[in-house]
Amino acid sequence: MAIDVVVTDSRPSEVGSLCVRRALPIRSRRTVGAWCFADHMGPVTVTEDEGVDIGPHPHTGLQTVTWLVAGEVVHRDSLGSEQPIRPGQLNLMTAGHGVSHAEERTGRYRGDLHGIQLWIAQPEATRHGPAAFEHHADLPQADLGTGVATVLVGALAGASSPARRDTEHVGAELALHPGRTVVPIQAGWEHAVVVLSGAVTIGGTRVAPGHLGYVGRDHDELPITTDVPTTALLIGGAPFEEEIHMWWNFVARTRDEISAAREQWMADDGRFGSVRSGLPRIPVGPPPWRVP
Repeated sequence: MAIDVVVTDSRPSEVGSLCVRRALPIRSRRTVGAWCFADHMGPVTVTEDEGVDIGPHPHTGLQTVTWLVAGEVVHRDSLGSEQPIRPGQLNLMTAGHGVSHAEERTGRYRGDLHGIQLWIAQPEATRHGPAAFEHHADLPQADLGTGVATVLVGALAGASSPARRDTEHVGAELALHPGRTVVPIQAGWEHAVVVLSGAVTIGGTRVAPGHLGYVGRDHDELPITTDVPTTALLIGGAPFEEEIHMWWNFVARTRDEISAAREQWMADDGRFGSVRSGLPRIPVGPPPWRVP
């Protein structure tokens, strides 16, 4: 069956001191499976004194997935976690009813920083639950012939990640050599590719950094051609049927839920805990549907 790939542009955005390329959400596509957010950061040169400095901020109703291909970052959260992350390692934080965290430079790394930050929407069954954090230093890999898949979340090509999943979804880094690679995928799920470096061609459509290539349902394999060494993120999952509202760092079901969460964060009433960070808490004004 022929594969049609819909390519959309990422949009530039500022996160802390970094300029990122936001591939998801966009106006025409809010989710890919339960994946609801994808920020491609770098590559950018950082130093011991200048790098990622994202102060404490809150989340609800989502999981954060942090993946680096170069550099080091320290994660700190209101659960007491303090976890450096390096290439090939996974940080996964579950927000549930509420959590806060900061992402900071290590103070010792100098060089390139390159990676991606993703969110997964939690379903109704778990989105009111407790927050949690997990770090995976070693992840399973699958041989794809002309490349290797490292499975962040879910299962691909016979390899299964130990990371928590609240919905049926998959996330994997594809490190591909020049040539043709056939990646087995789950029929009935939707998938997308975010290229971090290099470029891929799928169904005659080329996808390069700064874009998202969306693949619809009813395919059980994804033929990918590359002419240069390429690193890409494959995300996919069963279509997320629950309607969600997203604003700032919150994923919810109604505007009222988001407004309440924002007010509680600004009031520092304890819902989101506190983070042991030298950076200041990040404030936010009222959402656009409220009159200040």
